[in-house]
Amino acid sequence: MEGSMGPGVRIREGDCAVLKRDEVFKAVPILKRRKVIFEKQWFYLDNAIGRIYGTTFEVTSGGSLQPKKEMEEPTTETKEAGTDNRNIVDDGKSQKLTHDDIKALKDKGIKGQEIVQQLIENSTTFRDKTEFAQDKYIKKKKKKYEAVITIVKPSTRILSTMYYAREPGKINHLRYDTLAQMLTLGNIRAGNKMIMMETCAGLVLGAVMERMGGYGSIIQMYPQGGPVRAATSCFGFPASFFNSLYEFPLSKVDSLLSGTFSIETLPSESEDNIPAEEESNGSLDEKPASIQETEEESTTEAAMESNQTEEQETMDLAAEDTENKESKEKGNKENIREKQRKQQERRKKLVEAAALLKEKNADGLIVAGRFHPTPLLLSLLEFVAPSRPFVVYCQYKEPLLECYTKLREKGGVINLKLSETWLRNYQVLPDRSHPKLTMSGGGGYLLSGITVVMDKGKSDVGRLEAEKTEEPTSKKRKLEELHS
Repeated sequence: MEGSMGPGVRIREGDCAVLKRDEVFKAVPILKRRKVIFEKQWFYLDNAIGRIYGTTFEVTSGGSLQPKKEMEEPTTETKEAGTDNRNIVDDGKSQKLTHDDIKALKDKGIKGQEIVQQLIENSTTFRDKTEFAQDKYIKKKKKKYEAVITIVKPSTRILSTMYYAREPGKINHLRYDTLAQMLTLGNIRAGNKMIMMETCAGLVLGAVMERMGGYGSIIQMYPQGGPVRAATSCFGFPASFFNSLYEFPLSKVDSLLSGTFSIETLPSESEDNIPAEEESNGSLDEKPASIQETEEESTTEAAMESNQTEEQETMDLAAEDTENKESKEKGNKENIREKQRKQQERRKKLVEAAALLKEKNADGLIVAGRFHPTPLLLSLLEFVAPSRPFVVYCQYKEPLLECYTKLREKGGVINLKLSETWLRNYQVLPDRSHPKLTMSGGGGYLLSGITVVMDKGKSDVGRLEAEKTEEPTSKKRKLEELHS
């Protein structure tokens, strides 16, 4: 995983990075003077800036990170080990060190490795354990007391593993091997023109963008509210990658296919916001004017009553107030202009996305979401060029079975295949390699196929029925001979 990041890539402030401890991951932004809590440890990432990705750090006192020095493993020759664990009883009395003793060791600033060594020395049953049991004991105690963290560069594999372990519901239980199958079946490569519809927090979008490497174009279809790209931002792509990323609302697909689509029907909700902002802008302009008038009156009254110095002070204060109000007005106007500029950019992108879709020559289609796939797929396949792959992901197989049937009836597709990948993890260690006790129950289902040009409007089902009803030529000849 870490080997794919390239040699010597350094951690910079503002980067998106992933914290790793054993098989646990967490995506964080690299920021100075910001406390991070990971696996019951708190620390600051200041010292990580400038280091190479893949560096392992140790959390020291005060929450600062220090690169971990490579320690030589203790030789196994001097280790005493028992023959079996039958006589060992887990009664909680084998460890002489109490919780208070361990806490006192931590408070003294003793490192985790030394604490583990003391736990081994104060365990009455450690020497009676088998060699494998001793290794397991040391590994367990190291995990608990050694605060060691590795910072790695985000990738599709790391982020998909992280999401599947921490928040599988957000990605519709899309397992990493299923995602890998999607990228392969969809023929994702640089230079493609892809259409995507996903509600997996932007993980599938990020995986496609990573594989395309900024070359080609992606049109992301989205339901009401706009596209969600929380996972996409974790990849830390450069800004150039987003230049070729477009978005288009699903509500406008039918009008685009029927030819009734127009620029005026585009983001009406964003246009409606502009007059409201203009009105609020006007009210903002008027309010400070009335405040200024009352302030001027009050200052003149105060000046008449007070002496010359007081008059000067109040004049200065009034001038400062008006300057502050003017700067606020300028700030509000700038914010409104910025909003209008963003809306114009978004509108321009939507027009460009519509133009790309109208060409109906996309190189592939990927659908992965919580919505029923059949209506989505049937409409979006219209924008895909012939002889191109499409992949549909669903957590359950029943919607995909319906989708499979509808596509067979409609025609225009070949090589339809409904599949599910099976994943089992193995522990690979000397003399004890075996499947892990726990394994994934399921990673979802995939429906894949290839688009083709329809032949005179005939579907696969219609052609098969015609072939069944039509008798073979050899049988026809026999029947003719019998009748004659």
